[in-house]
Amino acid sequence: MTSDIVKPAPRQDPPPDSAQGRGAPQPSAGKPAGGTPTGDRPNRALDWFVFFVADIQTGFGPFVAVFLTSQKWTQIDIGLVLTVSGIVSLVGQIPLGALVDNVKSLRAVAAISLIAIGISAFAFAAWPLLMIVFATRILHAAASCALGFSLVSISLGLVGSDKVSERLGRNAAFASAGTGIAAGIMGLCGKYLSDRAVFFLAAALVLPAILALSRIRISATHAPRASHAAPIAGLAALSELAHNRPLVIFAICIGLFHLANAAMLPLAASMVTLRSSQAATIMVAASMIVPQFTVTILSPIVGRAAQRWGRRPFLILGFMALIARGWLLSITEQTYLIVFFQVLDGVSAAVLGVLVPLTIADLSGRSRYFNLAQGTIGCAMGIGAAISTTLTGYLADTFGSYMAFTTLAILAAVGLLAVVVAMPETRPSRRSDTELPDA
Repeated sequence: MTSDIVKPAPRQDPPPDSAQGRGAPQPSAGKPAGGTPTGDRPNRALDWFVFFVADIQTGFGPFVAVFLTSQKWTQIDIGLVLTVSGIVSLVGQIPLGALVDNVKSLRAVAAISLIAIGISAFAFAAWPLLMIVFATRILHAAASCALGFSLVSISLGLVGSDKVSERLGRNAAFASAGTGIAAGIMGLCGKYLSDRAVFFLAAALVLPAILALSRIRISATHAPRASHAAPIAGLAALSELAHNRPLVIFAICIGLFHLANAAMLPLAASMVTLRSSQAATIMVAASMIVPQFTVTILSPIVGRAAQRWGRRPFLILGFMALIARGWLLSITEQTYLIVFFQVLDGVSAAVLGVLVPLTIADLSGRSRYFNLAQGTIGCAMGIGAAISTTLTGYLADTFGSYMAFTTLAILAAVGLLAVVVAMPETRPSRRSDTELPDA
């Protein structure tokens, strides 16, 4: 059986035939780590788990901006709330990544995180007061970090390093299908019931997600507990990752992507609400459905193609789509066109949804610090997203939406330049599949 946790002994190099950290199984001929072929039943259970997690997280997307705008919150206040969650994600990435590297059960981490997210969704809708809103956003951000790490680690442990590209493409496809369907249903709930119903539905979806999680059969492997030297080892691991030049460059590029992308749809949602509050919820839902179904179609293709042609060309494609979207949003005042422009968001999301975890696996997935590396990249995402929402809210309130969208497009262009000039190809060659890329 694939183990629920595979962790090396502290301060020891594992033998060549042992697993080297959770989420980092050794490649083998068609088998995941542990030498046991993976059946289709665990894969189907993981498909449904990813689907329902995406359903839940959909409620915390642009619907937050729509709900708070309907409660007469200003754009600066909304941006501040979104920034708080971004800061929590930023601060929590590295310690939570290290935590997931050392826990006994990934499923337990995922289940606890889901329960916390459900509580935050219910409280947010029931009591939209300042302190409660801030508290729910903090709880949601921390739980989402842990949930994301455990999901990717379960995926890697389930299929092995040699099949992770296709599995991540499959994850992205099911996540996007879940997001698209949930956005449609939540949009209808917001239009015909109330904006609060969106978040009550998100809380209720925790139950089927936990049921799907319980059907992912990964046996627990007893591993040594973290020693008292773990904080020192953690600092050494961070130092090791900091000297991995491709990983650092990738973190900068992803940070720039989220700096340009994070506030784009929330700003568009707020503009739609101000222009036509009656149609806001349904228009925002449509703006989410279009890119998610685009991702559902493209993600498996990107996963297979990235394995064949490399990661870098698709990373360039993702940034180009983001630039075009920002520019188009800056020049239109027709709300219905926003839905069509969201196809470009689907292209970027398909590329980044597959390439972020895949590139991390390329650069550190066979080391002992895979989840810590995820946390490092997550920090870059958090920095970019946190700055993006506050900066964009200020620009929109002070100079108007045209200036805000144009600035986001320029930031995306800077990210594209960084990819073209500095980002190397990370796909391992066939003959060195078991080695880490040069740092």
